[in-house]
Amino acid sequence: MTAPRLHYIHDPLCGWCYAARPMVEAVKAAGIPIMMHGGGLWSPATTLTAEKSSYIRSNDQRIAVLTGMAFGPAYLDGLLHDRDAVFWSRPTIAAVVAAGAIRDDADLSMMHAIQTAHYLRGKRVVEASVLLDLAVEIGLAADAFERAVESTPVDEHIRQTRRWMQELGLHGFPSFVLEREGAFIHVRHDIFYGKPERFLGAVAKIATMGHG
Repeated sequence: MTAPRLHYIHDPLCGWCYAARPMVEAVKAAGIPIMMHGGGLWSPATTLTAEKSSYIRSNDQRIAVLTGMAFGPAYLDGLLHDRDAVFWSRPTIAAVVAAGAIRDDADLSMMHAIQTAHYLRGKRVVEASVLLDLAVEIGLAADAFERAVESTPVDEHIRQTRRWMQELGLHGFPSFVLEREGAFIHVRHDIFYGKPERFLGAVAKIATMGHG
C-alpha cells in the first residue's frame, strides 16, 4: 500500500503560496510526502506597471495581516517599484524541479529559498545567477544544479500541471490534493491561512480516514 502524499500545486512567485508556506512546512514536519507541481502564474515574462504594483502590494498587506508572513522593505519599496524587474514563473519553476531532481525534498527547499529571496530580500529571482546562488545556499553543488536546470523539461512540467488542474477542477494557486489509495481528494486550504496546525489536521484526517 502506497503511503498517502500531498500534491502541492504552486507557483514560486504567487503571494498566496507564500502565505501557505507555514501550512506546507507543518505537513512536511509531520512526515507526509509532498509532491510539487509548478503551474506558471506569471507567463509570459512581465514587468510591473504602477497599477499592477499597487494591486500586488495591497494583496501582500492582506496576506501579512492574515498570516503574519513578513514582506521586506527591499521587496515592498524596491522590487515592486523596479520597472525593469521581470516577473516570470518559468525560470523559478525550472529551478524548483531541477533541485528536486538532484536531492529528495530539495524542490521544496528551493521553493522556500526563492520565496525568501523574493519577498524578504527583494532579489530578482528570475535571473540565473540569483537562482544558482540560492541552490548553493540550500546545499546543492553549483555545477550539478546548472546541468539539472538545462535538462529540466520545464515547459512540459507546466503543461502537465495545467492539464491536471483542469482534470481535477482546481482553480488558482496554491491548490492541494491528497492522494490516498489511488484516489485524489481536494484539500481545502483557504480557511487555514495563519492556522498551519489545523491545516495539518485536515490533511491527516483525510490521509487516515478518507474523504468525508
